[in-house]
Amino acid sequence: MPALNVEFSDRELEDLRQIAKERGTSMKALVREAAAADIARHRALQEGAEAFRRFFATHADEFAAAFPDDEPSAKGAGRAA
Repeated sequence: MPALNVEFSDRELEDLRQIAKERGTSMKALVREAAAADIARHRALQEGAEAFRRFFATHADEFAAAFPDDEPSAKGAGRAA
């Protein structure tokens, strides 16, 4: 498995040691778990944004009718999604 060296300040490293000790895990496992959770959160946000884009594209005319003041003023200007 590929590895990554990460630098921490002395304070961050001490905090990581303390948290790992409190959780009964290794620092390596703690950092890997935090990174994996952030990756999962990032993917979920991307998927949510894509679902919104699809929904908005499907219902663009309804949004335009409901919120005419938010429509672009220039003719021929496309909607940003």
